[in-house]
Amino acid sequence: MRPFTKSLIVSSTDDQTKPRMDVVSTEPSTTADPHEVLGYLLKHAALKLTALTDTALEPLGIDSKDFGALRVLAHREVASQLQVAQTLGIDRTTMVALLDVLERKGIITRRPDPADRRRNVVELTEQGLQTYDAAQVAHEKAESAFLTGISPSATGQLRRTLRTLVEN
Repeated sequence: MRPFTKSLIVSSTDDQTKPRMDVVSTEPSTTADPHEVLGYLLKHAALKLTALTDTALEPLGIDSKDFGALRVLAHREVASQLQVAQTLGIDRTTMVALLDVLERKGIITRRPDPADRRRNVVELTEQGLQTYDAAQVAHEKAESAFLTGISPSATGQLRRTLRTLVEN
């Protein structure tokens, strides 16, 4: 076991220096440049895409988190709050807070499931469907702007690679 060393920790909230017992890396780096660290690159690519998407969706009164929920709801006939949360990989408390905001905006409705009154069914309203359609266009433009620097074949490969990493 190695003694405590200082190392760069790349987290989803902050870049910080913390004591660590060991450093795990898939590839040794001979430089302190964070642009050589996969986690740093993935984090900052995601932050950049989120910023572009949020800016594009702002005129519609939603952000990228809201769009994720709208996308799930637009592609299902009927969904429970729990099903939407599970699809998005978020906890129930976060899902309820997100849906509360969308409901206040008139984008979704919630009602008890007639088959199981403990379960709430979530659906897009007519306004929600219109918001989703406009958001889909805005999202595609933001994503295209983000991917401008790479070819369509590289874009396809990036999607396949990321999907494989997420699924494994």
